[in-house]
Amino acid sequence: MKRSYSGYLYIVLCAVIFSTMEVMLKTVHGVFAPMQITCLRFLIGGLLLVPFALRSMKKKGAAFTRADVGFFALTGFLCVAFSMVLYQMAVTYTKASVVAIIFSCNPIFVTMLAYFLLREEIHRNHLIALALELLAVLIIIDPLHASLAIASALVFSFYSVVGKKRTPRFGGIAVTCFSFLFGSVELLAVLLLGRTAAVGGLFASLGLDIFVNVPLFSGIPLSALPALAYICAVNSAAGYVCHMMALEKTSAQEASLIFFLKPMIAPLFAFLFLREEITANMLLGIVCFLVGSGIAILPGLIAQKKQRA
Repeated sequence: MKRSYSGYLYIVLCAVIFSTMEVMLKTVHGVFAPMQITCLRFLIGGLLLVPFALRSMKKKGAAFTRADVGFFALTGFLCVAFSMVLYQMAVTYTKASVVAIIFSCNPIFVTMLAYFLLREEIHRNHLIALALELLAVLIIIDPLHASLAIASALVFSFYSVVGKKRTPRFGGIAVTCFSFLFGSVELLAVLLLGRTAAVGGLFASLGLDIFVNVPLFSGIPLSALPALAYICAVNSAAGYVCHMMALEKTSAQEASLIFFLKPMIAPLFAFLFLREEITANMLLGIVCFLVGSGIAILPGLIAQKKQRA
């Protein structure tokens, strides 16, 4: 039982940490360029995860091969250079509470993609949950502004499904660590290209000015270092460690409770620290989201409880 209780502690801790993500990114908006904070948080966060990743690989007897380079280049691109770029753009242009709720849809997207890509079993309750969660998104915000957050959640779900192929061999923390590092280097390469006249001009002509002349370490005031440390060490490193520990000590069904709790906690943090209003349509959307998540999660939890009994 002690093992189970510690798993639930990781679930709650991870939900709280992940619920502060959008608030913290909004807080440093204007201090850091959007792509600057995205690159830094995954580069530094990935480096902080290296000791945990090496320990996991040693425990599993895993060795890095040439094929793994291509694999982590792909997962890094999906996670950091694609999903988290869209996520940061969503946070930049949309309310923090809205992004938090929409991004919490990713577990049900993972279920759907796992069915098509990994041939994992899917049930009718998952389809109902998806319909309700998509309805919640439409209630909370208009589709145009929600599109970035939805696309980010979809790509992140794809990353999660692809990452499962190396998780048994490397461990979840190692897959996360190397995906962070490869993805941040890929994003850094894009940002360096954005400093050149040709590519920077192309980005500007496409309306992608956030990739043009982006600083990395320059222009960071000392007053912003505590926020940067929290985003890198807590949001990006500790949060993912807690997520992996929750998966290890409970089950995938139980760990998905993290994204059931986040839509309830994140809007409260956004209200307290950013003064973002919790509107009636947001409350209705949260209810639809929670009902959908409950329909997706509860049958599996009940089945697990019966098996233990």
